[in-house]
Amino acid sequence: MLEIRNISKTFNAGTINEKKALCDLSLTLNDGDFVTVIGGNGAGKSTLLNAICGTWRVDCGEILIDGKDVTATPEHKRAKYLGRVFQDPMLGTAADMEIQENLALAKRRGKTRGLGWGISKAEREEYRELLATLGLGLEDRMTSKVGLLSGGQRQAVTLLMAAMAEPKLLLLDEHTAALDPKTAEKVLEITEDIVNRNHLTTLMITHNMRDAIKHGNRLIMMNAGKIVVDVSGEDKKNLTVEDLLDLFTKASGNEFASDRAMLS
Repeated sequence: MLEIRNISKTFNAGTINEKKALCDLSLTLNDGDFVTVIGGNGAGKSTLLNAICGTWRVDCGEILIDGKDVTATPEHKRAKYLGRVFQDPMLGTAADMEIQENLALAKRRGKTRGLGWGISKAEREEYRELLATLGLGLEDRMTSKVGLLSGGQRQAVTLLMAAMAEPKLLLLDEHTAALDPKTAEKVLEITEDIVNRNHLTTLMITHNMRDAIKHGNRLIMMNAGKIVVDVSGEDKKNLTVEDLLDLFTKASGNEFASDRAMLS
């Protein structure tokens, strides 16, 4: 579903501020893979997601989504293949619109628009059933403005919206980092349910090692723009945080340095 071939990205090339964010990186995600990504500051995690989205063009290499080469495709045209949830709960939804209106926008994403009722009776029932799966009581608040919801509730709605268009690839950019631990755990449970129910190929960046181990079927660890650890299947299930730190040290030759990840 996603194939990345030898991509590199350097910012401010040829200046004193030159930064090699991605270095000859290759990665393949099969249909239905749920891959968690962890790494220290400057490891290249967010640059990888932005390269996939087309926010930043790569210097070299190729990016294919579902067999289609999108390396030269602009960001707005790649959007039809992708669903994305950001770290900031304020992004991804329209705060001044109702919950049901936000869901209606997501359902119509990439489709030809015409004149007609904004939301049909059948759609309202569909949205009510979808919201009920979250277990947050939002199915009884469909006419509430999204801006009145808590951060966790907004992220849960954003996840539903991202999955509604059945994207080829779901990208989660530290989408629980701004939430308190209890809310973050609930949003991750909802994430796992939505990913599994819709069989979505997913790439999730997280700063929490335990979450990276617990969720998904595969874990990759990045350092200096490269993938240095790639664990899946039973090996991943049996991992501990100590095992992960040891793997990183052996692969990179350095100790893992991220206070944020360690404290999590």
